[in-house]
Amino acid sequence: MGAARRYRLLLLLAAWGPWFSGALRSPQRRWPVPYRRFDYRPKTDPYCQARYTFCPTGSAIPVMKEEDVIEVYRLQAPVWEFKYGDLLGHLKIMHDAVGFKSSLTGKNYTMEWYELFQLGNCTFPHLRPGMDAPFWCNQGAACFYEGIDDAHWKENGTLVLMTTISGTMFNEMAKWVKYDNETGIYYETWTVQASSDKRSIVWFDSYECSKFILRTYQKLADLGAVFKKIQTNYTSIILFSGEPIYLGNETSIFGPLGNKTLAAAIRDFYYPFKPHRTVREFFVDLLKIIDRVILHREFYLFYNLEYWFLPMKFPYLKIIYEEVPLPIGSKTSFGV
Repeated sequence: MGAARRYRLLLLLAAWGPWFSGALRSPQRRWPVPYRRFDYRPKTDPYCQARYTFCPTGSAIPVMKEEDVIEVYRLQAPVWEFKYGDLLGHLKIMHDAVGFKSSLTGKNYTMEWYELFQLGNCTFPHLRPGMDAPFWCNQGAACFYEGIDDAHWKENGTLVLMTTISGTMFNEMAKWVKYDNETGIYYETWTVQASSDKRSIVWFDSYECSKFILRTYQKLADLGAVFKKIQTNYTSIILFSGEPIYLGNETSIFGPLGNKTLAAAIRDFYYPFKPHRTVREFFVDLLKIIDRVILHREFYLFYNLEYWFLPMKFPYLKIIYEEVPLPIGSKTSFGV
């Protein structure tokens, strides 16, 4: 560690003393930090606005007849393919969904999970005038609607049959989706781990579209679905850091008895990530981000409504597109 960085960290420790000393004295934490589930989904704040309406053609999940045979499809396409085509596909930044087709009715359906207010709002907060704490618009939710846009998924992505299930299995899955959607509320962009080694410690796991699809596949396997032997890859955006340091929640940091020095440091960190009006403004803030994250190796993570300090390390950030095998299950209990 360079002398300048050691000096900077000593200053931070001096300013945040009670918070850091409390974190260092705490018992061994469980890694990765478990994603927090909630009892209900709160209403969104009117301040949070989406450029593209969330789930505009959404509908309730239908109840299928028990004897129905339903085809299940893997769907994947580049993020924002509808606007930029395959541009983000070249970077392997992909969005995942699952499709269903009923043999009795001939109707097909799409199910996916994504941000209510777009990815930027889920990844970085707003710094609103008159508010001390950063303001987050970071809910994500499931969207179910009739139809599969074949052109959208096929042109630059994937539309492939993976398995068939019974109507009974589909209905059980639908009950699980309701529970999962009502309790898993907040989108988490980042996976955070200690190194690029496959056996590395994972400090935090992301909670985004691909994780919902993986949970759905696992639920179907638990219900008895048997998947075809096909390769399934998914996108992860990874931050690399040393062991994270717990800082506190909104009240303990930004409340009346909070640490003003720490609160200012967090706000100052997030400021360059704001939306930019000019190209010049973007590049000026990009240099500030590089200075903080790479040169000074600092990152503040918001996870489970709590703030963490990440001592960043090389290679800092990486986008990967790696295989996660389909789960193995047995159909015998449902006779399909």
